[in-house]
Amino acid sequence: MKPLIFDIKRYAINDGPGIRTTLFLKGCPLRCVWCHNPEGWSPCVQILYKKTKCIGCRSCVKACQQHALQLTAEGIRHDVDHCVLCGSCVEACPTTALEMCGKQWTMADLMEEIEKERIIMEDSHGGVTLCGGEPLMHADYTLELLQELGRRGFHRTVDTTLYASKDIVQWVANQCELFLVDLKLMDNVLHRRYTGVSNEPILENIRMLADMQKDFSIRIPLIEGINADAENMEATACFLDSLTPPKAGGWGRPVHLLPYHDVGKDKHRRMWGHYNPDNILMSSPTDERIAQCRQLLEAHGLQVVIGG
Repeated sequence: MKPLIFDIKRYAINDGPGIRTTLFLKGCPLRCVWCHNPEGWSPCVQILYKKTKCIGCRSCVKACQQHALQLTAEGIRHDVDHCVLCGSCVEACPTTALEMCGKQWTMADLMEEIEKERIIMEDSHGGVTLCGGEPLMHADYTLELLQELGRRGFHRTVDTTLYASKDIVQWVANQCELFLVDLKLMDNVLHRRYTGVSNEPILENIRMLADMQKDFSIRIPLIEGINADAENMEATACFLDSLTPPKAGGWGRPVHLLPYHDVGKDKHRRMWGHYNPDNILMSSPTDERIAQCRQLLEAHGLQVVIGG
């Protein structure tokens, strides 16, 4: 079965150079506490619920033949064990409070959608970005997409955690022009605690891309209480400074500091889930902290950008 796409973002300006179309593939091996796209975790179709749109009409409850929905004082409740994801509740909802998250696309239909914005992307020197979730989790499909985009002449960017085998990263590297790489924490114990996986393959793959002279930029979600401390920033700077330098005249390797925001809270609610259930202390970094992190990285000769 082909992987699902849970969103197509048009006119994206923070997902690579120029104006881009970003495809969000469903499924991710990480479980970052701060994740702002938790609907991208599961590779399966899900039903999402927006309480602020719900008028309590019970149309969805009546439409569900599996009795998987119930109207309560807190809004609609969903019994995932009885739900067969038929979509009848979504179709019955008059206010779009319910929606199906995740759709399969034929290659022809997907390319037709992308081609609609070709002129804008070409005029802005933009292209198409694969995001997620984690696109490398679906290596065969990602390669198929990239190859087709390449045949059509689109600039191709992959936004990834690089949590994958070296072989997969090499295959994808040969089919795209740019990587946007998430780098969350240098301490492996803390990385496991806050993301659920080791950072060792991630660091190895970053080093491999540098050795391959592949264009990439580093994106660090800057979170007070998680990774905005001087110790982590110094370790990050030393690691990036140790990489094989980019070739002269190359694109370079900017480091983007992305100040934390808690947009994931509402998305977890829409999934009938709980954001940060262990109540880990996290907050947005102050302007002073952001400046300190920037200065520390720049002291190692790194090019730093605040934001996307």
